[in-house]
Amino acid sequence: MTFRRGVVIVGGVRTPFCKSWGAFNEVPADELCRITIGEALARNDLDPRLVDEVIIGNIAQPAESTPIARVAALKAGLPRRVPAFSVNQNCGSGMQSIVSAFHRIESGAADVIVAGGVESMSRIPFLLGQAFTGDVMRLRRARTLPQKMAAVVAARLRDLRPISALEVGLRDAICGLSMGETAEVLARRFRISRQDQDAFALESHRRAAAARARLREEIVPVFPPPRFEPVQDDIGPREDQTMEQLARLKPAFDRRNGTVTAGNSCMLTDGAASVVVAAEDRARELGLAYLGRIRSYGFAGLDPSVMGLGPVYATAIALERAGASMRDLQLIEINEAFAAQVLAVRKAFASDDFARTELGLGSALGEPDPAITNVNGGAIALGHPVGCSGARLALTLLKEMARRSLSLGLAALCIGGGQGAALVLERA
Repeated sequence: MTFRRGVVIVGGVRTPFCKSWGAFNEVPADELCRITIGEALARNDLDPRLVDEVIIGNIAQPAESTPIARVAALKAGLPRRVPAFSVNQNCGSGMQSIVSAFHRIESGAADVIVAGGVESMSRIPFLLGQAFTGDVMRLRRARTLPQKMAAVVAARLRDLRPISALEVGLRDAICGLSMGETAEVLARRFRISRQDQDAFALESHRRAAAARARLREEIVPVFPPPRFEPVQDDIGPREDQTMEQLARLKPAFDRRNGTVTAGNSCMLTDGAASVVVAAEDRARELGLAYLGRIRSYGFAGLDPSVMGLGPVYATAIALERAGASMRDLQLIEINEAFAAQVLAVRKAFASDDFARTELGLGSALGEPDPAITNVNGGAIALGHPVGCSGARLALTLLKEMARRSLSLGLAALCIGGGQGAALVLERA
């Protein structure tokens, strides 16, 4: 890709990731986001008045804080003149926020943007259906007592049955499969065993537990009510996880023949991440050290029933734009929605047939080296706050590249609805 301006990620921060309905149950999404926006600016000693815009990825936007990017930005102390907007590309939302910031800066429309993502899956509401809406509207329109009584009598008890917005949102509107069921499709297609999935999950926990101190460098503690005791580490990683424990879990999505379980899937998670994206020349002018440069990106669409393969399609685009190959990558982050999904991605990367039939390439892209992929564990252990994860992947990747003095890395993830996203990031 040829750019008019170099665009860099100056730095960033995230909250700990906590299992939904746990430590962050009483913390609204806009508060999680406020914390990371403010801390990202503070850690980089950046005056909020220098920020041109705020872009935040979020899927389940709370009704009480719409648009969440604007609410969080104002609560974080940014001037009222600074505009803000939210993006929703399902699991790719956090990464899309960075790419949206990149385009605004690269075009000269902005110099400094705070981008990121947030999700409070704990606070995704239960809904009442359209029939109940009709009941309420009839009652509100009633003027006399007899009319009101008639409206109440006409209402049906079944209209009060709650609908889980979370469950509805995790089921694809086109293919009709839940996200977990799409992982089962990949497990069967690529012949991925239950044992291989559990072994992958165990390794994610092992790496994440070993990386706890390193990951703390990118985390800002949160003090959730009602006790306001600090949460400073991710809740998910389990040092004592064993294969025997994982093997005892029942399939979660295909009860009779399935292999995808709660143990080899990511957990429902609450969390937020924010990064400061800036023009390279402006960062130098302000004396800001930066973590890395955005070299290229790729988004791709595919069959929603195999949405988990999205990273392969998106990476092919991103690498072509970067003028690089899989062999050039020194560190990789692939979001772990499901163990079966990541293992299928590995096999697709390594398949000449997949490259020819699906990507239009002459040969395979090349299988990612497990030794340099998700070296600090992934979403199976850490969690996957869906609107946030794309930003978290970029932040974690750049932090680890800096620790290892590496120059080229890839962050990629699948996107519910049949899409994929990838970022190629470099350090000078």
